[in-house]
Amino acid sequence: MNLLPQEKFETLGLSLPPAPQPLGIYRPYLIDGKYLYLSGHGPVRDDKSLIIGRIGDDMDMEEGKLAARQVGLTMLSTIVTNIGSLNAVKRVVKVLGMVNCTPDFLRHPYVINGCSELFADVWGQENGIGVRSAVGMGSLPDNIPVEVEAIFELY
Repeated sequence: MNLLPQEKFETLGLSLPPAPQPLGIYRPYLIDGKYLYLSGHGPVRDDKSLIIGRIGDDMDMEEGKLAARQVGLTMLSTIVTNIGSLNAVKRVVKVLGMVNCTPDFLRHPYVINGCSELFADVWGQENGIGVRSAVGMGSLPDNIPVEVEAIFELY
């Protein structure tokens, strides 16, 4: 059975947190032609609070991977809130994942897999996996463990 992305998401039994509002001078999303650009998103919980912590200090890489999945859910919320449906997205083009971690932490790609695996679950292996970078950072805003930005192709 070929489910549409919105239907696939609903079968996962996950909830979307509220779409975050800008806390600075930027747009959370921008459409240019057939491309949707999402600004960097953090891990917003359903109660609007942020997951906080630095990987290697306050949390381990499994907790970081869960935080990255929560970032993915936050991004999906921005899409649904502003575009109307996950079905409007044809495919994931590019993901940039930033990990707030100690200098000795080396498993950045593993952490960002939390977001990438979610996108693959929603849009499938062919359209849900794009090109990607996963990098470590000395800090991130408000001490969030993960920030992700992405580019999607629209129908």
